[in-house]
Amino acid sequence: MPSDTRILIVDDHEDTLYALESALAPLGYQLGRATSGDEALKQVLRGQVGLLLLDVRMPGVSGLEVVRYMRRVEQTQHIPVILLTGFGADHELTTTAFGLGVADLVLKPVDPWALRTKVRYLYDAHRRHLALEREVNHLRALVGEHTGTAPHSRPGLPHPDARVPTQRPMGAHAGELEKDRT
Repeated sequence: MPSDTRILIVDDHEDTLYALESALAPLGYQLGRATSGDEALKQVLRGQVGLLLLDVRMPGVSGLEVVRYMRRVEQTQHIPVILLTGFGADHELTTTAFGLGVADLVLKPVDPWALRTKVRYLYDAHRRHLALEREVNHLRALVGEHTGTAPHSRPGLPHPDARVPTQRPMGAHAGELEKDRT
C-alpha cells in the first residue's frame, strides 16, 4: 500500500469529523475527510484510501450506497469499511451492512479506544494483504521469466474477509464422498 494511503473519515457533521480525527490521531496514520458520499467515492476511486469510516445516513448518497458501489468495482471492493450510525441498532441495517461485507457497524458516540483498536487491526491487515498480493504477482512474473512463459493473469490472493465455500459437506468423511461417486 502506498505510503500516502490514508484512512478516510466520512460524515456530514463537522463536529463528528473532528471527534473521529481526534480519536484516531494517536495511531499516527494519515487521515482524510469527506462530508458527503459523492466526495467519498471520488477519493476512494483515486486509489489513496486504505480504510473507510463511513456515516450511514447522509444527505444525497448514503453510506450504504457508497459501499454498494465500492463492492462492484474491482479496485475498491476489498477496502475495509466501518459504518457509523447515531440512530441505534437496526436489524435491517445490520443485515444489509454485513451482507455488503462491511467490517463493522459502530454506534455513535464512539468509544475512542475501541475504535482505535478496530481501525489499527483492519488497516494493518489490509496493508499486509496488499503486500502479499504484490509479492505473489512478483513471484509469478519471475517464474514466467524463468520458464519462458507469460505469467497467467490469475487473480491475486483472496481477501481475508472473502467467504470461502466449504470443501465437503459437514460431517462427511473422504470415504463417504467416494461411495457417493460410485
